[in-house]
Amino acid sequence: MARRSQQDRLLREAVQSFRGLPRKYQIALAVIALLSVLVWFVYQATRSPYGNQPPVTGTNPDGSGSYLFCFWNVENLFDDSNDNRRTVDEEFDDPFAADEGLRREKYDRIADALLAMNGGRGPDVIAAVEVESVRAAELLRETLNRKLNEAKAEPVWQYTQVAMRNLDAGRHIAPCLITRLNVAHAETRLHGRQLRILEAHVAANGHNLTLIASHWTSQLRQRDGGDGDDGRAKYAQLINDVYQDAVRSRPDVDLLVCGDFNDMPDSEPVAGILRATGDRSRVVPGADPPLLLNLLAGKSAEQFGTLWYREPLIYDQVCVSPGMLDSVGWSCDPDSVRVPVDGLTRSSSRREPWRFGNPGTAPAGGRGYSDHFPVTVTLRVAPKSE
Repeated sequence: MARRSQQDRLLREAVQSFRGLPRKYQIALAVIALLSVLVWFVYQATRSPYGNQPPVTGTNPDGSGSYLFCFWNVENLFDDSNDNRRTVDEEFDDPFAADEGLRREKYDRIADALLAMNGGRGPDVIAAVEVESVRAAELLRETLNRKLNEAKAEPVWQYTQVAMRNLDAGRHIAPCLITRLNVAHAETRLHGRQLRILEAHVAANGHNLTLIASHWTSQLRQRDGGDGDDGRAKYAQLINDVYQDAVRSRPDVDLLVCGDFNDMPDSEPVAGILRATGDRSRVVPGADPPLLLNLLAGKSAEQFGTLWYREPLIYDQVCVSPGMLDSVGWSCDPDSVRVPVDGLTRSSSRREPWRFGNPGTAPAGGRGYSDHFPVTVTLRVAPKSE
């Protein structure tokens, strides 16, 4: 704020000094001053609001040359501020703000599960949904970093970037991205009107990866009496439109779509409208229409289920463009897709996530993590282009 006030004072002084000059010089200097202000605003819009970060190379500090990606519906991750949300969210907003112990337990649980991955350092890129706010994403990042420090992890494994936009769409929850990679914050945006579709861009070695994280309409009874089919179709169509636009600009675009689709991989919204298939031979550059490879399509729900509702269901999915299947820029190893469940199950008798539960109704056996399991996949990035 002090720096901004100083800039304002200098600008006023500069304007005062114009008055004794010929008019043509006044105009020229005024244009220069306006351009300077514009440059300052562009800088503020494009810099990271979450701290500076050194450039990330194409090789992790451990020399592996790969990055672990994780998508997770973290189940009602609310922050430490009482924002007086609508009734549907008030049962989380107020208790998480007022009860530090409850809030800390939730964040610790999610962070512990994430840091159990990737050799104890956590995924390099985390996409999460059901996050109340940017503040909630920042609190999760802080918790992850605190635990990394407690474990005496090398500083290079700290999470430095958060990409998110707050969204009030009935429920005040939205997707977010937390990573230790470079993020192009000026390109972070939401798609659609009151839809939970986040687009973010990460880069390493000069190669850009487009990430689309989303949380589709639930199958619970909707206001119109339906089960959300129209809503999920809207999500699928809009994401497909974004993908087709990206392909038109660059046919070999490296793009990853992930989310809680609230539907199975073979459903009409996913397979028919999003055009995400499990047939790798069909996911090629130049296909008309462009297709995505769904890494969970064709998988057994008994082995890859991410949600339990009377039976295991695969609702959380990761899809990639043809550009992710080559050796140029970013790439994906489809065979590396996993749904980690160790320590995250409610019981040993069935594939049911051990959920944290609502603040007033802890599940039998105590609080767990989330009502969804995470999904992970290994990504790689090519050397820097000359």
